[in-house]
Amino acid sequence: MDSEEQRSAPAQPEPPHDDGALERARAFAALTRRARAVREQAVPAIRRARAWAVADWNSARLPARLRLARLLVRRWSRRDRPRHPARLLATRVRSLAVRAARAVVSWAAGIIPGIASARGGFVRRWRRSLQFRTVLVTLMLTFVSFLAVGAYLSNQIANNLFQERLTQAELQTRQAVEQVQETFDGAQVTDQQGVLKLVNDTLDQLEARESVSPRQYVFLAVPNQDQPRNRWVDSRASYLRTENDIPASLRESVQNSQQEQFWQSIPLTTATNEEHPAIAVGNKVSFGGTVYELYLLYDIQTAQQTLDDMQNVLWFGGIFLLLLIGAIVWIVTRSVVSPVSHAAAVSEKLASGQLEERMAVEGEDEVARLGAAFNHMAANLQDQITALATLSHMQQRFVSDVSHELRTPLTTVRMAAEVLYDARDEFNPVTKRSAELLYNQVERFQALLNDLLEISRFDAGAAMLDSEAQDIVAIVGNVIESAAPVAADCGSEVRFFTRSPSIIVEMDARRIERVLRNLLLNALEHGEGRPVDVFAAANADAVGIAVRDHGIGMTPAEAARVFDRFWRADPARARKTGGSGLGLSIATEDVKLHNGWLQAWGRPGEGSCFRLTLPLRRDAQITDSPVALEMPAADVALLEGQGTRGVVVGTHALPPSAGDPGEEP
Repeated sequence: MDSEEQRSAPAQPEPPHDDGALERARAFAALTRRARAVREQAVPAIRRARAWAVADWNSARLPARLRLARLLVRRWSRRDRPRHPARLLATRVRSLAVRAARAVVSWAAGIIPGIASARGGFVRRWRRSLQFRTVLVTLMLTFVSFLAVGAYLSNQIANNLFQERLTQAELQTRQAVEQVQETFDGAQVTDQQGVLKLVNDTLDQLEARESVSPRQYVFLAVPNQDQPRNRWVDSRASYLRTENDIPASLRESVQNSQQEQFWQSIPLTTATNEEHPAIAVGNKVSFGGTVYELYLLYDIQTAQQTLDDMQNVLWFGGIFLLLLIGAIVWIVTRSVVSPVSHAAAVSEKLASGQLEERMAVEGEDEVARLGAAFNHMAANLQDQITALATLSHMQQRFVSDVSHELRTPLTTVRMAAEVLYDARDEFNPVTKRSAELLYNQVERFQALLNDLLEISRFDAGAAMLDSEAQDIVAIVGNVIESAAPVAADCGSEVRFFTRSPSIIVEMDARRIERVLRNLLLNALEHGEGRPVDVFAAANADAVGIAVRDHGIGMTPAEAARVFDRFWRADPARARKTGGSGLGLSIATEDVKLHNGWLQAWGRPGEGSCFRLTLPLRRDAQITDSPVALEMPAADVALLEGQGTRGVVVGTHALPPSAGDPGEEP
């Protein structure tokens, strides 16, 4: 039954479809899905940023944390604060000021180097150019002179012009006051209109607007008079003039005077609102029983214009004369300095070896005579130098030829001396001693001949460098070992200080060994039986070897001459192992072939030190030495911190450091 009722019930109508609501629902659903996706992507990023911020906060120091906290507090406090227009304007102004300050700083940073460069160029030109210095000093003195003379002339002209205008103003004022007083005394008017007309006409005649010195007036009644004032006439003045134009001091002087005349300089304002210099001259007049102050104002602008024109003429004339004097001084000094500069250039060429250079001589004046004398001196020097060079060449050739010619007979004599020396035991004592002396002197003569031959090779430029990589420490050891008999004979101990067991140097081992042997033998000879110290060290570019004795020493003058040929510190030549006097000269030439240094230092009673410095590579240049030359009392021989190898400080050998390359542990 129910089903029948349901079937019989009328059908309900369907609600109408709303397309707009459906679209909005779909858009809202899509927006929700997009927001959910964005949130899913943003949450990990926010977590990572938070972790980074915490890490930065934990790693930052206290000042950085304080700045970060201050910035966060400032931003949090301003997040909801309304921005006031005045604050916005102040912020913009502050930003513009910061930008302007930065622009000024950048401009100053760019211009300061230019100013420094210009200053350096000016100082350099001032020091090196006599012409520039002369012209500049002349211009400065001329400018100061013109300034002083111009100021004096301007002051005198201004005083004269003012005195002239003042004299005219006083004379004209005296005449005008007398005329006004006569007019007032002879007046026969009694009514107000007549009195006013008389006063106005009389005062108007005092004005002179078209004259050289325009004149105006101020007519004032003297205050606090005993007699009653004229009730019709009180005060009068020209156009734009008032009683305020008159200084109080001038009015007081006029009021307290009888009939004297007073003046004062005042500024005068014109109709165009310009201030002109003026002179105010005051006096007294009386009319109708009333005393009045009469001031005449003289505009002296024309005198001021005349003074300005004269000052401009003085300025322009002074500048023109200054430039003219500068040009004249430049031309004159150039005519004098140019020959001097030319002479300096020729002198430099002569000093460099260009002996044929001469000065150009023109005219017959002092400069020409100087050039002729200079050329004559240069010719004499050239002749003398040529003669000395020829003589030196002849001497070198003579030494070379004699040395070569003496080798053959000396060889024969040496062989005979050796035979006699070997058979000396068979001779009687006198003959035995003679054979020994003959053998020793022949050996010494052979050494001298070898030194002469070596010197002749250096003089002829025939000395060749046979360089290869060698261990200079081993060479020093060989030299010390070979000099052991001499050290034992002298009673000296040779001590070698180094931390580097091997220092490889590109050198000619034969020549360097000869240099070191010469230095060590000299130290033993002059060491007075005291120890001789040898120091070796190297830096990144050079190796240094110092030979230090504690003997008689030498003075700085002797140290400067110790490398000269045939020079010995002992004038008596009484040393037991004294050589030919050419050993250090040959050593110097050997070191020069290596681009090295050989230097000497000494102090009487404290000993001497010879330092050899060589570049590690053949073509390298030396800037400093790793070994000290002038040693203090504690014998600090090697410099600390000079390079990659270990160094020694003190008088005792130190064990090698663990960080030195190539050293034994």
